[in-house]
Formats: sequence, structure tokens, C-alpha cells
Amino acid sequence: MGIERHGGLRAQIAAMAAELMVNEQVKQYFTAKRLAAKRLLGRGRAKSLRYRPHDLPSNGEIKDALLELVERTEGEARFRRLFAMRISALEAMEALATFTPRLIGSVATGHVRAGSDVDLHVFAPDPLDVVAHVRSLGWPHEVQQVSIVKGGEPMDFTHVHIEDVFPIELTVHEPMALRHRPRSSTDGKPIVRLSLAAVRALCERDHAEEWAKYVTDGEVPPWDEVLEPDLGDDDDET
Repeated sequence: MGIERHGGLRAQIAAMAAELMVNEQVKQYFTAKRLAAKRLLGRGRAKSLRYRPHDLPSNGEIKDALLELVERTEGEARFRRLFAMRISALEAMEALATFTPRLIGSVATGHVRAGSDVDLHVFAPDPLDVVAHVRSLGWPHEVQQVSIVKGGEPMDFTHVHIEDVFPIELTVHEPMALRHRPRSSTDGKPIVRLSLAAVRALCERDHAEEWAKYVTDGEVPPWDEVLEPDLGDDDDET
């Protein structure tokens, strides 16, 4: 019996794409959905089938499948990691306050999984000022120049990758960019971009008990408990 088209096939591709993103560290929805389609349609009697554009799930469908998979496999560990990652983001933002940092990505939205990093936008006329500041803090880091085409226009960005308990990635923008939020590739809406005050408020709202302990004595969940899922993934790498 062939694979059901439309909803059935889309759901299966979305589920497999989520598994690829979790288990094989595929980073992009675009890549995950196409790889999932090829693997799924290459099985058994479906080998002769070909997927069509409307068979592929949207980024939002893959995101939903990904969140369901993470909730099912990680449970409470994910929530402990989320709080620890938000504290890491908060402390990094405090150290980078000169550059008006904003928290974006999974740590801002709460959709973290094993392998997630802390993504921050920082704003400076000269990216070298950010690099010099990171160096002065003594943070191990690497600098990467990235060129993309957006709206038909080439754009260059400086990324600073910082080694910490959780990897931190800084993307340097011109100060004027602070006025405009980029749109998400998942749903086309403006991305969630949180200020330092907003991250504090988020921790207080979503992690009231843990936040109170942190404010009182600097306590966060034990790192070995928080990082255990990540350590398990590393053992499978070749």
C-alpha cells in the first residue's frame, strides 16, 4: 500500500525531519525536510514515488513535530536546561550591555533541545569593537564573516562564536538595525528579540522558584544534570 499523499505524507516527512534535527544535528529546516523526504520515499514499495512541493511540510509543521519529539524524549530535563541557558544568556548580556544585546532564537522562545546554543544580536558601528570587548573579557572565541543575499541585496555579517557551558553566538548588526526586527523563516513573523530587562522578567515569570534561588545565592541547576542529554549525543558522534 502506498504512502498517503498530502496530510499523511507531510506529517511523516515532518516527523522524520524532526528526528534528523535531533539525532543527526541537521540544522536547517530546508535541508531536514528534503533529506527526510528522500529517506522516507526510498523505503520499500515507496521507492518509485517522488515527492511534490505540496508534499513537503512547512517550517512551522517541522517545528511543531520537533517540539513534540523533544518534549517526549527529554521531559523535565529540557526545562532545567532552558533555565540554565537563559541564565547564561542573561550573564552574557550583562557583560555585553554596551552593545545593547538582544536574545533571539530557541532560548528566547523556550523551544530548546539538546545541541541548542544561545543566540544574541549585538549592535555596534564597528564589529571590531565587539571582538575587542569579548577579548578583554577573556572569553575563548572565534570570529566568522558571513555573506548572505537578502531581498536581492548582498549583506555581510560578523559572527562571534564564544565557548561557554552552552555555546554563545553573537551576530553584530549596525545600530540602526535595532529599530527593525527580522522576520522568522519559520512563520514569516517578526522574530522574538528580548532585551536584558525582558530576559529577567521572563526568568521570573517562567522559572519563579529557580529564579528566586538564583537571585538569592546565584544557584542554578547542577551542570552535570543540565548537560546530561548533550553528553549522550556527543558519545554518538564519529
